[in-house]
Formats: sequence, structure tokens, C-alpha cells
Amino acid sequence: MNFFDHTVNEWINERLVSWGLTTTVADKLDGFIVLIYLVVLILVINILFRWGVMRGVRWIIAHTKASWDNILFDEKVMKHLCAIITPLVVNMMLPLAVSALGIKTEWIVVLAERIVEICIVITALRFISSFFEATFQLIVDRPAWHGKPIKGLLQIVKVLLALVGIILVIAIILNISPAGLLTGLGASAAVISFIFKDTLLGLIAGIQLSANDMLKVGDWIEVPSRGVDGTVVEVSLTTIKIRCWDNTLQTIPPYLLVSEPFDNWQAMRDAGGRRVKRSINVDMTSIHFATDEFVERLRGEKSLARLIERMSMQSAEGGMLTNLDLYMRAVTEYLNTHPRVHHGMMVMVRQLQPSEWGLPVELYFFSSDVNWVPYEHLQTEVISHVVALAPLFDIRLYQAPSSHALTHKIKNCLGA
Repeated sequence: MNFFDHTVNEWINERLVSWGLTTTVADKLDGFIVLIYLVVLILVINILFRWGVMRGVRWIIAHTKASWDNILFDEKVMKHLCAIITPLVVNMMLPLAVSALGIKTEWIVVLAERIVEICIVITALRFISSFFEATFQLIVDRPAWHGKPIKGLLQIVKVLLALVGIILVIAIILNISPAGLLTGLGASAAVISFIFKDTLLGLIAGIQLSANDMLKVGDWIEVPSRGVDGTVVEVSLTTIKIRCWDNTLQTIPPYLLVSEPFDNWQAMRDAGGRRVKRSINVDMTSIHFATDEFVERLRGEKSLARLIERMSMQSAEGGMLTNLDLYMRAVTEYLNTHPRVHHGMMVMVRQLQPSEWGLPVELYFFSSDVNWVPYEHLQTEVISHVVALAPLFDIRLYQAPSSHALTHKIKNCLGA
């Protein structure tokens, strides 16, 4: 029996020696007991730290009048902060554990040290990431930052933190400095930039869009080259989501808005006036001088009597006016007194270059309601009024003859 025990012990000791451990089982058991004590101590320190910090922070937050600390030091941030304690304590007690177990194999010690260091880096970056999330949430709640592409900026920060974490982890595994690793990666920068091309372009474009205040959530934008026209609902690092007017959802990369021109209609909404630019074609053969008899006839029209009284019947140079001049002045007076026209912005009625389609008369003014439906209603109302007003001034509006008009004219000619 003693011979058997001695043989077993020798076999165990041989295995332990091959693993780089001490040659006695008793010493090994003592080492495991010390290791258990260290593990229990680490857990106790971790629990006490978490309990103390969490309760202390909650007590401080509850006794402050500010609201920002509720977001900045929320439970998620504090949990990630407390999570750093465990690998730090393990790193401090790792030499004791190695000594207690009697581990002499160098690669095992190095492997344990590097695993602990990687855990420290990961937990620290998780805390920093959660802290930035809370900070960005605090910024979003401020009125000055409403609608800004905060999500894209937060994603940029997270990508940078991830890159830093990857570099540090690789440096720890290879046992080189991060600066040396970056120097070594210089040769493969072209490959890396090709792989992460969209991410890098989105990163730069997101910074430009945010820094220059070119775009924010809620803006109405139009990208003519891509057929995109709608409201921005989300701005992220790699995509911009736009809800078009037909309720479809389209996505475009951020760098597209930096490299190609696009229209942002939000400035128009903020100004409170939306431009109307419409024209009608006047038959130039219907233009004649405004004689006294013609003016008196206009005064006899009930719908024009008050309007004619407010109009000046003389030109700036004292020359004789035409019916088209009076018509344009009447249209201008109508726009100047319309309740839904923005009178703080330009109101103009002008002539354009004559063509084979007649003499264009353009109406240029701004609607006081920038919403789509009221804006269209105002255009319809104004154009209908201007068209109906033209015959009262002996103005004929030109339009291409329809098939019905041509057929009627041919019938009249044949009948004649």
C-alpha cells in the first residue's frame, strides 16, 4: 500500500514537474488554498466597491438640484466604472497567485498577464463609451442641439474608441508599443483604407455636415441627381435616412451630400416665406394704349372700381400707358393686398423676353404659409384670379391651340 502511494505520488510529481509546478502535492494544495483566498478577496473587494460607489453616487445625485448628473452618472455608467476594479485587483494580486501556485513556466505567466491587461483595456473602453453615450444624451436634451446629427457623432466616437482598443489589444498580444504598431501598419494603410472606405468617408462627411451645420434631423432636403426629395429622419455614420413624400424610405451615404450638390429647404421654412414664381403668356396683338375711354370703362367695372382708384394712371416718365401696364399694376396691387402673401418679402410682376409663345408676364412673390397644401392653394387662387382679370383689360392670354379649337376653326372655314 505504501509502495502504491509512493508510486502515485511520484507519477503526480512527474506530471507537475512537466507542467512547471512544484514537486510536492502538499505544496500544490497549499497553493490552491491561497489561490481560493485570493479569489474570495477579489470578489469581496469588487462587491464592496460596487456597493459603496453605487450607493454613494445615488446619495449624491438625490441631494443635488441639477438634473445633468442623473444622466451623466446613471447606473449603466457606474456599472462599467466598477467593472474596471476586478481586472485591476487581479493584476495587482497576480504575482501572489503565481507564487502561491509555484508556476515557473514563463509562457503561462506571460499569458495570464496579457489576458488581464486586455481585460483592463476592454473594461476601460466600455466605461469611456458609456460615459460618452451619457454625455451625448445630455447634449441632445439641450434645445440648441435639437435635430443635430448627434447619433452620427456618437458613432464616430465609438469607432475611434474601437480602433484604439484594437490597436492596444494587438500591441499587448505582440508585446510592442502602440506607436511601433502604428508605424508597422503604415505599409498596409492602403489595404485598410480600401476595406473601410465607406466608414472613413462617412466619418469625414459626418464631421463636415455637423461642423458646417449643413444638415440635421427634420430638414427637408432634395438631391436632384438621386431623385431624393423628403424629410431627414436619421443621420448616422454610414447612412442618412430620408422619408420621401410618397412615404418611401430612402438611404444615401453621408459623403454623397458632401460630394454632390443638394437643396436644403429648411432655411425657407425658418424664414417663413415660400417663393411663388409663375408666368402667363400674353398675346402681343392684344396690347394697346390705355385711352381715356378705356380707363373710364375700367372704372365702370364694379370689380375694378376700388382697385383703379388706388392705382396711378401715369407712368414714371409721363408717357402714355398701355392696357398691359395697367393690368400688371392691378395684379401687383392684388398681390400687395392679399392676406396670405408675405408682405415682408419681395412682390414683383415683370415682363420676360418675348418669344413665339407671346410675351411672358411673371409673378414673383412669397407665400406666408410654407406648408405644401396651403402653398399650392395660394398659387391656384392667384393664377385663377390673374387669368380671369385679363379680359377686363382687353388682354388675351396665349395658349397653343387644341385639337378642338382647330376642328372648330376648320368647320367655320368650310361653312363660310
